[in-house]
Amino acid sequence: MAEPLTFIPTRAAALARLDEFLPAAGRYAAERNYVRPRHDNISRLSPWVQKRLLQESEIVAAARDRWSFPAVEKFVQEVYWRTYWKGWLEQRPAAWSRWVESVPRLRESLTTEQRSRLEAALAGKTGIAGFDAWAQELVTTGYLHNHARMWFASIWIFTLKLPWELGAAFFYEHLLDGDVASNTLSWRWVAGLQTPGKTYVAKGDNIAFYTDGEHAPQASQLASAPFTITEEPLPKVAAWTEDAAQVASLKAYDRIGLWVHPEDLTVEQGELAGLKVQAINASWSTGISARAGWSEKVSTWTQTALSDGATRAGSHFGSEVSSSPTSDLAASVVEWAKLNQLQAVAAYRPFVGPWLAEALALEAALSSAGIPLIWRRRAWDAEHFPHATRGYFPFWERIMSRG
Repeated sequence: MAEPLTFIPTRAAALARLDEFLPAAGRYAAERNYVRPRHDNISRLSPWVQKRLLQESEIVAAARDRWSFPAVEKFVQEVYWRTYWKGWLEQRPAAWSRWVESVPRLRESLTTEQRSRLEAALAGKTGIAGFDAWAQELVTTGYLHNHARMWFASIWIFTLKLPWELGAAFFYEHLLDGDVASNTLSWRWVAGLQTPGKTYVAKGDNIAFYTDGEHAPQASQLASAPFTITEEPLPKVAAWTEDAAQVASLKAYDRIGLWVHPEDLTVEQGELAGLKVQAINASWSTGISARAGWSEKVSTWTQTALSDGATRAGSHFGSEVSSSPTSDLAASVVEWAKLNQLQAVAAYRPFVGPWLAEALALEAALSSAGIPLIWRRRAWDAEHFPHATRGYFPFWERIMSRG
């Protein structure tokens, strides 16, 4: 029996997996759609990338250093997909806020028959070949192959006729790489909302082929055609960008603090790395897991990843790290800032999602105490997000045109 798939929430483990995968990266295009035990034919880097224990730029550079660009173009494209989704959602945050609002409402409004189907789906007891195994794999390992995610979402929506929002919540609860943008927008894409009218319908022969016959649902078990799901148009807003004057003002402060959160855990590299930091705060907000809907496994993994990132940050900056769990992150950070006589706090700004809500409350509390919170955005995001205005392929063409 194969050893269970596990992910260690450290940067060292991320770099080790990248090194392990690179020799196979040139075969990624031919192998990527096959869903096999342990998923050795794909990178499996997404849990670490989502926490930025490993940066997208590092992955792309490593792949291109090892292989010719044509050999790894498809793999590089997949790295950029995550950036595209994030950039797109930064400009249409209502896709997230609508989803957050809809989940409890839809759970309450299910019919008795729908509730029965939902319970069977969550437990992996629908009787649909493949689907049940993926539900159990997700809960057990915190991971699913992307092709399996697409099949699962299609069956959830078009065969079981359950709200896509509740399927996205199931994934977000259990995925170690549970990314607000990638998860929400991928479910929308399968449902035909992300690219209006373009749905994804799982086919039994496709599942059988790409699982090497391990799962072969009968055609009668699956929906043969999609149905239309509609929504009100999403408003587009200007994505947040750095305030150049605020960033420049960092040079004027003698006592700067650093806030570290789980959406960017390589602060020892990049825009913040050269700061003279007096103190670091990497406290865990004890209520965020319940508010976000994360499982205990996801919460524990994230907290351990945060600890790894904070330890490296403390070593790099030579600063003391405060990392006590707190029920009021904003109040505890203000207290920490005053205790350390900080004149300003710097941080990478979280993306649309649960950590941004925490960040904005923290910013307001620090501001009331007369301490500015100065946000940075990585050059990778600042360069690529503005191009995520339409579909992925116009985005990719723009990336290619810039070399």
